[in-house]
Amino acid sequence: MSQKGKKQYTVLIAEDDPDIVEVLRLYLENAGYRVLAASDGVAAMEVLRRESVDVGLFDIMMPRMNGYELIRRVRSVSSIPILVISAKKEDSDKILGLDLGADDYLVKPFNPLEVLARVRSAVRRSYDLSGAAEDRNPESVSYADLRIDLAAMQLYKGDREIDLTPTELKILLLFMKNPGRVYTKVQISKYLNGEYYDADEKTIMVHISNLREKIEENPKKPRYILTVRGLGYKLERIS
Repeated sequence: MSQKGKKQYTVLIAEDDPDIVEVLRLYLENAGYRVLAASDGVAAMEVLRRESVDVGLFDIMMPRMNGYELIRRVRSVSSIPILVISAKKEDSDKILGLDLGADDYLVKPFNPLEVLARVRSAVRRSYDLSGAAEDRNPESVSYADLRIDLAAMQLYKGDREIDLTPTELKILLLFMKNPGRVYTKVQISKYLNGEYYDADEKTIMVHISNLREKIEENPKKPRYILTVRGLGYKLERIS
């Protein structure tokens, strides 16, 4: 049961292994989440069309529609946080999943407690953005020609809407609130997840690369998000 007075978030698990589904369901329901399950991507899309879903937990290797195609289709209609749980562990597999719009990527076999922690982090960064900027402005955060509407969780560059994943939005919000400050990959990971995992370094690099592709005129010569060699990243001060 969810705690009284708090929203009960719904997690959709797309996974064709019933044993994995049951383990995840046990931990998530015990933590107060509502859990829906689908055995493949086609069934998952059907669930998304008829149910209100807050977080997606998707396998990659599934019948009928694999996880990569599922991520692509979900991203065309929704900005819900998506976490991949897959036996595909090569960097190229992770980068593809993140490039398609996943917010996080965990490799099987996994610790269910880590999955639960990642789901909690996804909920915080996706649905608690407004509280993260109360000291600046309750409605939006702006820097140069970038503006994040916190109520709509939408980035604008000038008058143009730019679609970001919840994780990309949270990273950019961190930079926009503290222009010129250098953040290491460990600091960014702890800001997103509450702690640092060894696998997070590559994930952060991919998110930064994707942010640059979306907000920079020339991602290879970034104007906004700069790499500070040997340290991390910062949002360049623009006069």
